Amino acid sequence: MIRVVLPAHLRTLAHVNGEVTLDLAVPPTLRSVLDELEVRYPMLRGTIRDHDSQQRRPFLRFFACAEDLSHESWDTLLPPEVAAGTEPFLIIGAIAGG
Repeated sequence: MIRVVLPAHLRTLAHVNGEVTLDLAVPPTLRSVLDELEVRYPMLRGTIRDHDSQQRRPFLRFFACAEDLSHESWDTLLPPEVAAGTEPFLIIGAIAGG
């Protein structure tokens, strides 16, 4: 079981409170988590990554075990703690300004 924490605007869009849980085949990757999120919550398709290019949307970052995974390959394995459900996979809304 993978625990995923979404930013507030995506929780609102998906109609969920708090974190969501996903059952994935082991070992989970960035791609498998995002694929399952989009299957389970189709309204999130295109909000986390682009429909066509599959690139991460600007102003969204991915973290696991205090490690920034935002620029890693989609096939990057998630840490064992995330795979075991003891630590969450975080999707964070980045803030920009001047």
